[in-house]
Amino acid sequence: MKKTALILSLSSILLSSAVSADTLLGLYIGADGWNAATKGSFADTGAMQQFKFDDKTQTSFYVALEHPIPLLPNIRLQHNKLEASGVTTLDANFSFADSGFLAGSQVNNQVDLTNTDYVLYYEILDNDLVSLDFGVNGKYIKGSVGVSQTAGNLAGVQNVSQIIPMLYTSANVGLPLTGLDLFAQGSFVSYSGSRLYDVQAGIGYALLDNLAVNMRLKAGYRAVNLRLDDIDDLYADLDFTGVFVGVEFHF
Repeated sequence: MKKTALILSLSSILLSSAVSADTLLGLYIGADGWNAATKGSFADTGAMQQFKFDDKTQTSFYVALEHPIPLLPNIRLQHNKLEASGVTTLDANFSFADSGFLAGSQVNNQVDLTNTDYVLYYEILDNDLVSLDFGVNGKYIKGSVGVSQTAGNLAGVQNVSQIIPMLYTSANVGLPLTGLDLFAQGSFVSYSGSRLYDVQAGIGYALLDNLAVNMRLKAGYRAVNLRLDDIDDLYADLDFTGVFVGVEFHF
């Protein structure tokens, strides 16, 4: 009887320690694969040219650290690949990055606006049913946009390197006794003729849930719009939209 009581006491202590550790510090690591369709236009002046793009699978990787320290925000880092290319027949003469292209010519067009989100956020609500986060996101875009003739070496490339401040929010609603949850997450900013948003929504499922690690599968729809007005001499209005699937681990 004494041995049984001792075992139960030790088990209770270990369980409460594990729960306390999770309450004190939470580490999230995840990855998404995103089948994105791309459309839009760009130029190095306000007169933009519409381009055609092929669909492409994009990837995102992220890590987030949460803690209970008052006034100190939680942190989330996310790296987003954002690339697209295609072949377009120009409907008008087009000049880009000191290179000229004639109307009716075929050109290769490519955008690489790969970016990293540096998010600082606070948990407004955090329980088994509802969680709600608000914060700010410094989206660091580092890439290039280019055009080249399919029949020659003439090429124009415009490089982009900018940190753009955005508002950030995330919400999650659990569906009791199912292991399922509904989620939405996004960043947004609009200023001086530019507008950017990166939003997603979907459903998650807790495939693994124990004291050591939680594993969650998720699927949904993501939309990114980059309307850039003279950002590093680049004007663009590009949309990336499509479904995604991902996995997340919580330690």
